[in-house]
Amino acid sequence: MYRLSTRCVHAGDTRDAQGGLHTPLYNHSTFGFESTQDILDVVEGRRPGNLYTRYGLNPTIRSVEKKLADLEGAAEALAFSSGMAAEAATFLAHCQAGDHMVCIGDVYGGTYELLAANLPRLGITTSFVLGSELDSLESVITEKTRIVFFETPSNPNMEVFDIRAISRLAAAKGAMTVVDNTFASPVNQQPLEHGADLVVHSATKYLGGHSDLTGGVVMGPAELVQPIWGWRKNLGQMMAPEVAFLLARSLRTLVVRVRAQNDTAMAVAGFLESHPAVVQVNYPGLSSFPGHDTARRQMSGFGGMASFVYDGNAKETAAVVDRLRLYAIAASLGGAESLVTQPVTTTHHGIDEAEQQRRGIVGGLVRLSCGLEDKEDLIADLDNALAG
Repeated sequence: MYRLSTRCVHAGDTRDAQGGLHTPLYNHSTFGFESTQDILDVVEGRRPGNLYTRYGLNPTIRSVEKKLADLEGAAEALAFSSGMAAEAATFLAHCQAGDHMVCIGDVYGGTYELLAANLPRLGITTSFVLGSELDSLESVITEKTRIVFFETPSNPNMEVFDIRAISRLAAAKGAMTVVDNTFASPVNQQPLEHGADLVVHSATKYLGGHSDLTGGVVMGPAELVQPIWGWRKNLGQMMAPEVAFLLARSLRTLVVRVRAQNDTAMAVAGFLESHPAVVQVNYPGLSSFPGHDTARRQMSGFGGMASFVYDGNAKETAAVVDRLRLYAIAASLGGAESLVTQPVTTTHHGIDEAEQQRRGIVGGLVRLSCGLEDKEDLIADLDNALAG
């Protein structure tokens, strides 16, 4: 098998009749057939083909799905209009009324709202287990538990969880493990290799990498991915061909981008750890980080995301953030430009204050997405902002 950078460039691509080096954009909603038998062969699954873009049966979409599956070592992948769409369809496909899920550690605020507020209306309940409560995980998983879900590293405290250990425990209890690999990307971590059943991503982030597309993806074995297809089709969650085309473009540079961001984030985290105004730094690459040993075992790089706690309240911390010049104040992450946000104002703004406190989402918490600028410039920017 080719190495990862080679596969990022070539996997899933087909040349067209004009000799184009990559799969072109097929901006079509539907596709024609020579005969009724031809269309029936595709509709009834006797041969692959292009039929209707909302179904995902579009060559541009199918090409990027093949590339995505290849990068995670999965049999199949499904592209979605967003990461939240990918998560929602996955949960709905594998759970029904009366079923139970377990969510471990920090998660994106939208994911928390989906699990805590939306799915219970359909009879699907979730138990939330903090990273500090993992000793209770075995007792929380019941005979009704269908999915154990977690992010690693997590948003925004960068918690790292042992994928292999959790997957084994879930499997022994008859549950499947779904891992959100957005923060790590396939460059730094391969959850399926460590026993996870399904992997989800917000493709908006590192996979897209340029802050110019919104998408999601779920990857895994065919028997677990195929049930999700019908939910995507009928909920209208399909990724547009234009977005799939942009995503394929971005994936060709994924490895070089992520490795550069790994290096920058490590330097930034080291600087922050030595700064007197910083109370805590959350970055898996630091030897002082609680999950460092686990990260070393299951990750090949530590990612471009870091967070830290400033020695001040939310208002004082906002003043530090406002003084930054290279880090743009914005939600999202993984792009070429560096971003900064206080989770209490964006990603976790809608979560109850008591739940924020329980999860360590404090006013002084700042999340950084390190881009492709020179790391010395980013460190200088942080130094100036922290100095006031």
